[in-house]
Amino acid sequence: MPTPKKILVVVESINVEDSSGSKANVALIQNLQKAGFEVLVYHYTRKKIQLFGITCVDIKEKRWSALFFLSRLERYIRTFLKIKLNKPLEKVFGFSFTLFNDRNSIVDALQEMEGFKPDLVLTLSKGGSFRPHHALLKMPELHKKWMAYIHDPYPMHFYPKPYTWTEAGARQKENFMKEVALKAEFTAFPSKLLMEWMGSHFAPYQNKGVVIPHQLEPFEEGNDEKLPEYFNHLNFNLVHAGNLLWRRDPTGLILGFQNFLKANPGAVRDARLIFLGGINHYSSELSEFEKELPQFKVSPDYLPFKMVQAIQKRSSINIILEASSTISPFLPGKFPHCVSADKPILLLGPYYSESRRLLGDDYLYWAEIDEIDKIAGHIENLYFQWKKDPTQLILNRPDLEAYLSVKYLKKTIESNIN
Repeated sequence: MPTPKKILVVVESINVEDSSGSKANVALIQNLQKAGFEVLVYHYTRKKIQLFGITCVDIKEKRWSALFFLSRLERYIRTFLKIKLNKPLEKVFGFSFTLFNDRNSIVDALQEMEGFKPDLVLTLSKGGSFRPHHALLKMPELHKKWMAYIHDPYPMHFYPKPYTWTEAGARQKENFMKEVALKAEFTAFPSKLLMEWMGSHFAPYQNKGVVIPHQLEPFEEGNDEKLPEYFNHLNFNLVHAGNLLWRRDPTGLILGFQNFLKANPGAVRDARLIFLGGINHYSSELSEFEKELPQFKVSPDYLPFKMVQAIQKRSSINIILEASSTISPFLPGKFPHCVSADKPILLLGPYYSESRRLLGDDYLYWAEIDEIDKIAGHIENLYFQWKKDPTQLILNRPDLEAYLSVKYLKKTIESNIN
């Protein structure tokens, strides 16, 4: 295959406010364009969105089809009659009528595309739906140009513990992923550990795989007066941005912060632990801690992405919190944002994780999420560095900036896809 010059991106969503997955997808799309490729985006965001300098086509839902009617009938029965048919139906068909209709909507839109002959077709999804991948499976004429980007393990029984569980239609979902592995010409992953993890289930994922990490984005300066009143950039601020998914238990971090304050009473006036994000699995626990600890703040609402970026840039420490497990093959969507902010990262997670692999075995500020004393020690160390000279409290990792850059992205595509 010749080095691609034209790239068709088929993506679930390009709304950066709806999920970390969409943020990562948009950053990748923008960097493909900056790398010099001609990019055309077909997206199923279900609203008109344009990315600067990139042609974006919003795919319309097929609303006059048997599948659309069946999907709405199932939803009506579930909502008004309180009868849940979705799980029994997925056990039979593997996926919902809604997903099948969405898949067909994407196929129809791509078949109507004119005037653009892509050298590479890249499918990007979010969450656990993989709608663009479902669509490409139905278009064998594109398989020789298809790069299937796998952002997370799938299906759920492929997840590492503690997330692993068996979904309705698990066998059909596994067969779907097997078919993607066999029919896509290339597969791509945001992390090396994830590529190896999925390759342990289906060898083609690793044999055909390339690692394309989540991308750095340029930081847009904002005004301090637009930031939340609870954030004072003159404080020693430890910031965790993003939702706390189930099993990303913040208790060890908060208790470690409390122990740090007890050991260093002088830090009470200028140290703050701040959680940004909307309602999540741990909201009630966070609320109780917030009542007891004046130095702990939780954003009451979801904050716009650009505001979160501004806070991360002005924080003293950015926190990445992962689940307690033996391995975390994910590259968190926030990882590039933390690198871009150029502040030390307090990494809390398993010994084997993609974040720790990238930061390096000798990276100082890492602990398991329940190592309270170790967490307190890291915070204390960072605090006294901040007290000495806040301007010197930086991440300073040009190697990671290069790895997450447009230049590296261009080199990866051109060297692996020929």
